[in-house]
Amino acid sequence: MRYGYYPGCSLTGTGIEYGLSADAVIRHLNMDMKEIRDWNCCGASSAHNHDPLLSIALPARNLALAEQQGFREVAVPCAACYQRIKAAEVAARDPLKRREMEEVIEEELSGAIVARSLLEIMVHDIDDSALAAQIRRPLQGLKVACYYGCLLVKPRAIAMDEAENPMTMDHLMERLGATPVEWGYKTECCGGSLTLTRPDTGVQMTAEVLKYAKLAGADCVVTPCPLCTSNLDMRQGTAEKKLGRSLGLPIYYFTELMGFAFGLPMKTLGLDRHFVEATGLLQSLPVPASG
Repeated sequence: MRYGYYPGCSLTGTGIEYGLSADAVIRHLNMDMKEIRDWNCCGASSAHNHDPLLSIALPARNLALAEQQGFREVAVPCAACYQRIKAAEVAARDPLKRREMEEVIEEELSGAIVARSLLEIMVHDIDDSALAAQIRRPLQGLKVACYYGCLLVKPRAIAMDEAENPMTMDHLMERLGATPVEWGYKTECCGGSLTLTRPDTGVQMTAEVLKYAKLAGADCVVTPCPLCTSNLDMRQGTAEKKLGRSLGLPIYYFTELMGFAFGLPMKTLGLDRHFVEATGLLQSLPVPASG
């Protein structure tokens, strides 16, 4: 399968570890995934609060560009970008909305192109044997809390998995050798959008997610969302003060754990860039016997 790749804005900034590890894993797996030329911001977190038409027209331009460049599917790493681009895809199926978007972006849309999360692609488009052949350092003994956040699984019309108990990332972690823990906060909001407007509420929500991951026995949290990762990683110290206890939970992107399991260098994956120290836990995992 050939994919158009939409990196989005966060993967060179607050989500740089995601960008580095996604690029490394895509190259390692030799996937036919090419960045969409001249892509633009999808408008996440702002456009839909300003203008409903703009909120789907901005991401629709990326779909139009992908079509022009010969792609039938668009791979989207960022959960927020996925939600906005998927919403544009769904809207483009309606002829009236499609014409409105075409007028705004001055491009044609067929309504046939499909947006998919990078997580979904890694799980459903790479078979077990192909993935297993790449694993050099399985994640045996690592207990992970798979945290999907709000944006990949809600609302139903654009969800990539079940809203209450998604399992896509759990299955990927199992294939890498890790043990996903059972917990009830997989899709609870981490409060990332409230950290500037209502910081006390935001920190409380962050603390709750981290607390229940720890209570479930997790050694770490794994996510597909730059906003969630930034919030749970960068604000973990504040959350610890709120809870009155130490947590010490590394927050990983699923691509970082994939790359580590493939034997790729930690620095290449961005594992040295975290706020909560993230390399020691992985280095402590048992090294498989050679031969």
